[in-house]
Amino acid sequence: MPTIKTRFAPSPTGDLHIGGLRTALYNYLFAKKNNGKFILRIEDTDRARFKEGSVETILTGLKWVGIKADGKIVYQSSRTDIYKKYAEQLTAENKAYRCFCSVEILNKIREEQVKKGNPAKYDRRCLELSKEEIEEKIKKNNPYVVRLIIPDGKTKFKDLIRENVEFNNKEIDDQVLLKSDGYPTYHLANVIDDHLMKISHVIRAEEWLPSTPKHIILYEYFGWKPPEFAHIPMVLAPDKSKLSKRHGAMGVLEFKNQGYLPEAIINFLAFLGWNPGDNREIFSMQELIEEFSIDKVQKGGAIFNMEKLNWINGQYIRRLDTDKLVELCIPYLKKTKLITTKINKEYVEKIVVLQKDRLKKVSDIIEFSDFFFKEKMEYDKDLLKWKNMDDRELKNILEKISEIFSGVPEKDFTKEKLEPILKSEAAKVGDNGKVFWPLRVALSGKKASPGPLEIAEILGKEMCTRRLKMAIKQI
Repeated sequence: MPTIKTRFAPSPTGDLHIGGLRTALYNYLFAKKNNGKFILRIEDTDRARFKEGSVETILTGLKWVGIKADGKIVYQSSRTDIYKKYAEQLTAENKAYRCFCSVEILNKIREEQVKKGNPAKYDRRCLELSKEEIEEKIKKNNPYVVRLIIPDGKTKFKDLIRENVEFNNKEIDDQVLLKSDGYPTYHLANVIDDHLMKISHVIRAEEWLPSTPKHIILYEYFGWKPPEFAHIPMVLAPDKSKLSKRHGAMGVLEFKNQGYLPEAIINFLAFLGWNPGDNREIFSMQELIEEFSIDKVQKGGAIFNMEKLNWINGQYIRRLDTDKLVELCIPYLKKTKLITTKINKEYVEKIVVLQKDRLKKVSDIIEFSDFFFKEKMEYDKDLLKWKNMDDRELKNILEKISEIFSGVPEKDFTKEKLEPILKSEAAKVGDNGKVFWPLRVALSGKKASPGPLEIAEILGKEMCTRRLKMAIKQI
């Protein structure tokens, strides 16, 4: 049985985005599930759109999530002689032709076609040039591209996801194969490379479906057997529009910077268009490899749900051991200058253990825990009030708590020891909220936070006493 071989072939024109990473993941899962090989090919022949640093970003993103290519990375820009040779072969066999039309002429042709209600296709005027005319233009160094001759009839193929697909060739333009700068277009280079690299399955985004008949024609012209095609569904926004940054989509490394875990990103992306057919939602990479199947990939668009990603990431955070999570949290605390002195790991660990179940992403540690590192608290004094408390009652409660705290030895300043004392005080005023709400706000300065006694135990007696005094001064 032939070796299964897939490839991920990004163009280095910007960041590696979620859609591209999902394509890489599906190719990787399919190859590994079938004991095959996964190839990484950088399609860097579009020099006009090439962006410096993009290759590094792509490689860093793939490495972060644990997708490793088999063998050396292939760069198309180092293979231009190969593409030229095959373009010349097609031209010599009258399956392609040189087109000398300028950009201005091409724009005018398209405008005329649109006015007539026809597809905005090239009118093939250069196909009519005589051999002598072509030679004369070449002698004058007139720039030209090489175009594919689209034959009459229909192009049919079977897609592993969309089943039988058919295109009417008269709707297809004579695709440019070789640009005037000598670099190939995607269409020529990817067909040649997929054949020479023995790619067995091309798994790519749905947006490439209209290009497939052009590729099928090229395979037929060269006399090569085409690979199997599988066009995976588009990743859509919740409103089913095109996904963009306003929906939460960003470059893959930005997800890393915000505190998403690579395991969570992989788990989330796998489910954007695929599911195992049962209720399981949390999968390791190895489990995904074991379960993945192309026939379980859906045809319809996959919805990018940020809430779902946050939920999955939260699940993975809770699975981390404490030391690892502390290690991940510290850079965020340092970056925001919450930690400016020598790190007290024991103190940070207590905070991380307390907040762990609330974190959706690691960077949330900043918002949820900033009050543990601040000397001065800033909040509206009305936030201290429980329901209909007036200033006098609030002040009396806070003074009483401060008095209680002063009488508790440092060694007994724990939730376990403080709780019965404060509950007894709450019973006297007839409402737990009147004691515990003002205390929580005085210690955290927040409307939502962990319980006040958990906070108190971490802050310690001295800091709690200071914060209670600050709260009383505000009233």
